[in-house]
Amino acid sequence: MINIKFVAYINGLLLMIIGAAMCLALPFSFLDSLNEAKAILLAALSTISSGGLLAYLCRGSNRSVGKREGFLIVSLGWIAISAFGMLPYLYSGVFTSFTDAFFESVSGLTTTGATVIPDIEALPKDILFWRSLSQWIGGMGIIVLTVAILPMLGVGGIELFVAEAPGPTSDKIHPRIKETAKRLWLIYCGFTIILAAILWAIEMDFFDALNHAMTTMATGGFSTKNASIAHFGAPVHYVIALFMFLSGTNYTIVYFALCGKFKRVWNSDEFRSYLLLVIFLVILVAAGILACTTTGFERAFRDALFQIVSVITTTGYVTADYTSWAPAISLLFFFLLFVGACAGSTSGGIKIIRHVVIFRNSYLELRRLLHPRALIRIKVDQKIVRPRVLTHILVFVMLYLVIFLIGSLVMAIILQDFNTPLISALGSVATSLGNVGPSVGDLGPVDNFSAIPNAGKWTLVLLMLFGRLELFTVLFLFSPLLWKGK
Repeated sequence: MINIKFVAYINGLLLMIIGAAMCLALPFSFLDSLNEAKAILLAALSTISSGGLLAYLCRGSNRSVGKREGFLIVSLGWIAISAFGMLPYLYSGVFTSFTDAFFESVSGLTTTGATVIPDIEALPKDILFWRSLSQWIGGMGIIVLTVAILPMLGVGGIELFVAEAPGPTSDKIHPRIKETAKRLWLIYCGFTIILAAILWAIEMDFFDALNHAMTTMATGGFSTKNASIAHFGAPVHYVIALFMFLSGTNYTIVYFALCGKFKRVWNSDEFRSYLLLVIFLVILVAAGILACTTTGFERAFRDALFQIVSVITTTGYVTADYTSWAPAISLLFFFLLFVGACAGSTSGGIKIIRHVVIFRNSYLELRRLLHPRALIRIKVDQKIVRPRVLTHILVFVMLYLVIFLIGSLVMAIILQDFNTPLISALGSVATSLGNVGPSVGDLGPVDNFSAIPNAGKWTLVLLMLFGRLELFTVLFLFSPLLWKGK
């Protein structure tokens, strides 16, 4: 039997945390006008009071959390915080459309970074800050934060952590899941502060530095400028590229590096694959830019480095329009929408580790055909990959592609009035499912999603949630196995 009362109780606490986070935008509200402060304050009070009422009504519930409760808390929690996360947009008058406000909220909290706002620089500062903060909160995961600060979850907290934390990784920083979540958040906060200080020192003002630090570490990609990172100079490009790369690295590996355990870092098959893939693609794309444009070497290298890291880590920042370079490069970036960075990072996508396992299994399958009686097993980080894990990865990738194909068919019907409906449909689904942001076709790096009909926006909202919660968490909502308790 599902402990629905406790699920509602935790969701009430989540809403109270989100409402309290909205109050952090109040100092920036006073920089514009008192009316803006009223909008943020009203949104925060609405969220806190709703969450408080829900938690109060469900207080005293049995605090046991199993897998079913964990999946329910996470999936329903993301829907709830997305719904209340749109209130600042509605109360401030930035959006009059419920659909647009919900789309922007989900895009922020899932760190997708696709926007329906045509003129970002016209937004009030408090709304800009809330957009960035929503991505920062969604980056590491509001559920992981809850596990870190709510000790009353106890051992059951692992069910939330596993259901929400992205990527197929079993590495632990600490045996206790609460301590692991705390240390992840300490690294996350520390890097955000360091990046903000660097950006402030080299070019940006304090407000822009803080916002871009939050959305970089979240691999979210929301910017305070219409031109995104292209608005700033080369030093900012290189610094943000470095921190995007770090954000796309498994945080367990980052922790080992900070502890000086560099051998464990280099022994990670996923990290080596991630690093070598980025290096190879940067060289390849830079050579392509030099061959098909009149761009100088340094600019070609910088644009290639920034855009490759931005797309692989699913950050979605822009310094150049990669769809204008060459058709082959545009196709390459479309393929990269399916890659993703490391498991256990804030990035979206399929994740490098899954690709590594699939490629190794495919290679070993050839050996098995030659030696049918030999016992040939896949190893990652010198450890044997259990058949159950291999099956899980193969099923995940299959479901990912099936959802992509179904979503593309739906979007192709919806976007039939676009100049390039098929390419735009494929790109919009790939970027939403991978939580990337920029796409191809009519939804490229210099475009936004405002022209998409409402039916298309709701389709992409569902895909963003699928991608952020790694498919299975959301699919469980539609499974009889969850509700029948079998």
